[in-house]
Amino acid sequence: MNIFEVMKEEVNERIKMTPKAALILGSGLGYLTEHFSEPIAIEYSEIPGFPKTTVEGHSGRLVFGYFHGLPVVAMEGRFHYYEGHNIRDVTSPVYLFKELGIEHLLITNAAGGINRSFSPGDIVAVTDVVNFGFRNPLRGVNYEQYGVRFPDMSEIVDSLWLADLKTRLQNTGIELKEGTYCWALGPNYETPAEIRAFEFFGADLVGMSTVPEVIAARHCGIKLLVLSCVTNMASGILKEKLSHADVVSTARRIRPKFSSIVRYAIESLLESK
Repeated sequence: MNIFEVMKEEVNERIKMTPKAALILGSGLGYLTEHFSEPIAIEYSEIPGFPKTTVEGHSGRLVFGYFHGLPVVAMEGRFHYYEGHNIRDVTSPVYLFKELGIEHLLITNAAGGINRSFSPGDIVAVTDVVNFGFRNPLRGVNYEQYGVRFPDMSEIVDSLWLADLKTRLQNTGIELKEGTYCWALGPNYETPAEIRAFEFFGADLVGMSTVPEVIAARHCGIKLLVLSCVTNMASGILKEKLSHADVVSTARRIRPKFSSIVRYAIESLLESK
């Protein structure tokens, strides 16, 4: 029995439902679990092999429940490589989701805007990524039971899921932009020179997470949707200082819009069953 199967056994002893989708909630976005019915929370510390989250705005627990009728599980807080975790530990929840039989994963994050057409408060559907963290969770012995040695990354998100979400948003007045997300290791915010380099390589957004989880999900065949909340413009785009408090504040400010987009994404899965 591998560590992910051990995790699954521990979780299944605590819950009485089978989640159909998972959500990874980034900085300041954990409030979405407040809308779950019949919630059951499991602290990360209670799950064998789970690391601890140390970031403000990340509570550190799995919350199971029903979101607009669909059984789901959400991570209130994710793991970051900059916290000192092993890169494989960062992605361990994705393999737990696979063990639980989850087929769809919605990843959210707070990101800095590089594309000058973006503004703080925008929601962006990520359609591609750039790995400037230069770390890969698949390095080492391959998890053969979950995926192939060399997974294809030509299409990271589920195009049908994204297309259906965009259709559902057409008459709502909610704008969903699209862009490429760049992973930087952190924990410092990037320099203006780094942002210029990322822009040259085609990045519209920058953040300190998400790409390891995207790679792991593609490896084990989980269908993905990735939503970024633009909480600030990246260093050098505007002449202003950056702080984590501002990131969390902006994430809180756009709660209604972000909650609505996630609701439509979940309803898409519910109606496709």
